[in-house]
Amino acid sequence: MLSREDNERLTRVTPGTPMGELMRRYWLPAVLSWELPEPDSPPVRVKLLGEDLVAFRATDGKVGLIEEFCPHRRTSLWLGRNEENGLRCVYHGWKFDITGRCVDQMNEPRQFCDKIRAVAYPTYEMAGVIWAYMGPAEKMPAPPKFEWTQQAETHRAVSKVVEECNWLQALEGGIDTSHFTILHRALKQGAVGIQPDDVGVKGGAPSLEVDFTDYGYRYYGIRPLGDELYVRGYHFVMPFTQLRPPGPGKDEVHGHYWVPRDDESCMVWNFYHSYGVEPLGQREADERSGNAYGSQVDINNGFRPIRNRANDWLIDRQKQKTDTFSGIHGINQQDRAVQESMGPIVDRSRENLGPADRAVAQAVARSARCGGARRGASRRRTELLRRACRRARCAKGWRLAPKAAAADASSPRPQGRGTAERSGGISFRLLLLRKAAHGSGAEG
Repeated sequence: MLSREDNERLTRVTPGTPMGELMRRYWLPAVLSWELPEPDSPPVRVKLLGEDLVAFRATDGKVGLIEEFCPHRRTSLWLGRNEENGLRCVYHGWKFDITGRCVDQMNEPRQFCDKIRAVAYPTYEMAGVIWAYMGPAEKMPAPPKFEWTQQAETHRAVSKVVEECNWLQALEGGIDTSHFTILHRALKQGAVGIQPDDVGVKGGAPSLEVDFTDYGYRYYGIRPLGDELYVRGYHFVMPFTQLRPPGPGKDEVHGHYWVPRDDESCMVWNFYHSYGVEPLGQREADERSGNAYGSQVDINNGFRPIRNRANDWLIDRQKQKTDTFSGIHGINQQDRAVQESMGPIVDRSRENLGPADRAVAQAVARSARCGGARRGASRRRTELLRRACRRARCAKGWRLAPKAAAADASSPRPQGRGTAERSGGISFRLLLLRKAAHGSGAEG
């Protein structure tokens, strides 16, 4: 349970809010590179942290990200002409370069360009993604050189999809390990979902162990199965990243970013990389995920899912009886459906959490604590996420262990801290509240 006041503090991300200011200290994935395929190609609308923006690739190939509405009469620059290293408003011909500087005013006999500037944010293009930094220039962190962004194109993949709810409830769903063998369960062999003979389905309900780290925490779902245990490890990397195992036998790491668009929606970024010899397949075409472009995600409508609240996620009640536990097609679409069904911003004051929700309860808290308690923490985020990725390699899926080994030994725990934190520790959401409260003072 969380008070309504604290819930507001955690979920609001517009300029000037504690969480909004915190989020602005990180590189945010903003646009897929292929959305701006060539110099002077059409601009793209972008919504980040409650701000309406427009991205464009200039004549020299550099990418600009500026406020959508022209500083002159507030006409949308998405309608503009992308030409000669600038975006020109079609209303009166005012033109802006990638830094937001006004460079021409077609309608003015005595131009005053030097007095006009559009809001603009730095960008960094890497691994097929255009990243944006929206915070103070002196606090800019290191470039987003995470392990997955450093892989060859054949060994990485990334996609995105809009989720119509607040970023926090989407994130909480992603780090909730107890739901995946329930919500995603297939009722018969061969149906889309976690198969009936999967060890996660055959095992009992999981107990959770959580170890705090410099980057957030790692956590383990431990399920009894006769005389053995099955252990699955995840990582939460502040402020909005999840790393997870791909399944048995795969030399891969999978993950999500839940990046706030505004207070009531987020963009879910899905990324994958292989550290083995075999390249990755075409993940955007995977019908099982619920993220397939064209059939499941409408890329011509802002990457919104075809199954959505307006059509009740196309739930099939007959298949719910015979094929899948939810009756909704696609693993990640099932996630979006249950999270969106809570409403745009869930009222956490009415929740009743149990021991299986420990990862949810501690993720928000961890983020809050580290933003305020350790200055400079976000400057280290790139290296810390690399470290988390390396550790995630060890968790390829459910690990078989004797009951005496109640934790996955592949990810060593910090000495002297795990026991207290596994037994409850400080609430995850309380820590995130602390981080939000001190976010304006965190470095980089």
